Amino acid sequence: MRATSFYFFICVLFGLLMGCKEEFKTPKSEAPIIVVEKMQTPAAASSALPHLMSNKDVALLSWVETSNDTLTTMRYSELVDGKWQQPENILSGTDWFVNWADYPMITENNGNLWSHILKKSTEGTYSYDVKMNIKLKGTTSWRTDLSLHNDNTPTEHGFVSVVPYNNNFFVNWLDGRNTEENANGERGAMTLRAGIVSTSGELFEEYELDSRTCDCCQTTSAITDNGPVVLYRDRSENEIRDISIVRQVKGEWTKPKVVYADEWKIKGCPVNGPKVDALGNNLVVAWFTGASKKQKVQIAFSSDGGAEFTEPVIVAIGTIVGRVDVLWKDEDNAIVSWMEANEKTALFKAMVVQKNGTVSKSRLITTMADSRKSGFPQMEMVEETLYFAWTEQEGALTQVRTAKMSVDAFYD
Repeated sequence: MRATSFYFFICVLFGLLMGCKEEFKTPKSEAPIIVVEKMQTPAAASSALPHLMSNKDVALLSWVETSNDTLTTMRYSELVDGKWQQPENILSGTDWFVNWADYPMITENNGNLWSHILKKSTEGTYSYDVKMNIKLKGTTSWRTDLSLHNDNTPTEHGFVSVVPYNNNFFVNWLDGRNTEENANGERGAMTLRAGIVSTSGELFEEYELDSRTCDCCQTTSAITDNGPVVLYRDRSENEIRDISIVRQVKGEWTKPKVVYADEWKIKGCPVNGPKVDALGNNLVVAWFTGASKKQKVQIAFSSDGGAEFTEPVIVAIGTIVGRVDVLWKDEDNAIVSWMEANEKTALFKAMVVQKNGTVSKSRLITTMADSRKSGFPQMEMVEETLYFAWTEQEGALTQVRTAKMSVDAFYD
């Protein structure tokens, strides 16, 4: 009897010990940490071509919506307390040139708003003009259909970049006025032009910055302590299409200078321009290249307003789509975003790159369709939060989506 009781006691004790041990091995599961938070989009269905901008305490998102495959409307929304407000219309038209890579933009300066669209100038497929729209501070309506350029040639004008500049706007664009066929059947090259636009929409200074550029890569600009800078994909006589910079120093424009000699020789335009950001006289530029049959995204830094750049840091290499964006986090760190291919989809990613070449872990912002309809993803920072915008595609339908992420998430 005693032996039986002792045996029973040992079995119960062993069972309790094993039960405790098993319970210790399976702790309660924790909820996954959400790094990228999807936001309520202000854009309706059939929307595309987002553009994000921030200036001091103002952040805006613009996009276009299409109705019945004919009527296109440009709309925008302001970011207030981390949320997109009720969208407002800028203008509508049935004669716009709507292109996946050449998207309309919006910007702000001291309460004054500037935006642009591309409007067809003739029945020709590639003849269109840049038309500006202005909304003065304190007013409720837009002045629309203002001409940026006055050459009146039935050629291509587009790939605009715009930044606030003093009390005006600095605007640059690719200009095809020299590509019109002359009496001898000859055509010139695409040019890079820029100017100062007042808040009332008047172009009161204009410059030709480069007489031969790549035809359809996005341009990008920034304001340094020295003055405006413009970066773009250049085009040599030997079809080398690397990234160049022109700078305004003491009121004069420098000659074009290559940021880094990738020596990418390509007969056609890759439709993949650079992005730049300025912090005082510190510049950071990101770009895509396919030189030596290696697709990659690179980033380089300058501490003298773009006179000289560091050797580039390779951000991503492999099956890269490109479509980059870049901005300063602080004077030592920049944030770069890009797209890379993943079978039949594309990955929209971002990471922090230090001036010394050290990189953070990359973060996946979203998965996208690997197509032209995905357009060019956007990125801006407001205080310590990053905001992203892109075009989501499902079949033939597209819609602009947005998300946000803390800058600190790169280090978690």
